[in-house]
Amino acid sequence: MLKVAIVGCGKIADAHASQIRRIEGCEIVGVCDREPLMAKQLFERFPVKQYFTDLTELVDKARPDVIHITTPAESHFDVARFCLEQSCHVYVEKPFTLYAEQAQHLVDLAQRKGVKLTVGHNDQFSHVARRMRALVQSGYLGGPPVHMESYYSYDLGDPSYARALLGDKRHWVRRLPGKLLQNVISHGIARIAEFLTGDSPHVIAHGFVSSLLKQINEREIVDELRVIISEEQGTTAYFTFSSQMRPSIHQLRIYGPKNGLVLDQDHEILIRLRGQKFKSYADMFIPPALFAKQHLGNLITNVRLFLGRDFHMDSGMNYLIESFYRSIREHAPLPIPYREILLTARIMDAIFDQLSTCRSNGQMALQARPVPPGTIVPGLES
Repeated sequence: MLKVAIVGCGKIADAHASQIRRIEGCEIVGVCDREPLMAKQLFERFPVKQYFTDLTELVDKARPDVIHITTPAESHFDVARFCLEQSCHVYVEKPFTLYAEQAQHLVDLAQRKGVKLTVGHNDQFSHVARRMRALVQSGYLGGPPVHMESYYSYDLGDPSYARALLGDKRHWVRRLPGKLLQNVISHGIARIAEFLTGDSPHVIAHGFVSSLLKQINEREIVDELRVIISEEQGTTAYFTFSSQMRPSIHQLRIYGPKNGLVLDQDHEILIRLRGQKFKSYADMFIPPALFAKQHLGNLITNVRLFLGRDFHMDSGMNYLIESFYRSIREHAPLPIPYREILLTARIMDAIFDQLSTCRSNGQMALQARPVPPGTIVPGLES
């Protein structure tokens, strides 16, 4: 039986506890939060053996094999380091750490201790994302990716989180080096990092405060970001983060030398893009029919998953957790290679290093910067 603990008992901890319950051969032996009421409420609502307000006490008394860290991002590094030092396997919610230097330290520590470590990039393990990965690995693109486009929208009209952030000048997200961006964009960046072939891409970032936020006198929260990523091997990528573009989308487009793929996370749709054109007017009639057939196929797949009770919002998290536990029990490969975790962290460091607030017009500075492996890049000063 794999003994699991959760540190940090806020909203996201509920999702973790729910998915852990779905996995056979494990039990939640303890939850921990510095606020006693938070720890107690999670303990009372889920089948948890004990609750704690002190991390050391949790480790000493509950003796967990795996610890899920669902605390605010600024504490991830210290909490994860302590848990790894106690020889526990660790699952860290996104963002993994605040700086790439910290990410490298945790990976090195996990390897020295002989334990395993992963990050909560669960979007990469949704049903549709796994279908895309299988196609890429099968050679459908015709070679390494030539270009990628990752879109990640964020609705600042969300009544719970976004309004709390905008209305509270002391909100913990404002203390992050990249503020709102740091807490959100790792999902979209990780999608690109998975398919990059090198470890030191060049990054050009341009971010700004939207006119909507300026209207409510918000000048600190950058909610529009455009990034160009390029490698010496020739692969390029665009990353777009926006709170204003409509429709709000979460997509990855990936193009190879032969064919392309489009992943639509919001609607669980995967579309194959045929690289060759049909002759003459056939190119106006056959592709619409082929796209219609693919959309129908996506519908049938989604209905089957729904009827099979495996079509819930956190299915990607469930798959990631289960795969992580399998890597521990069976000494199988990690679901997210350390290379991808570190590359995501380096790209994010490069982005935040380039975003310096221009108080006169709210625009952000633009410059190109390589991110060689192991480079320590300071975050944005608030």
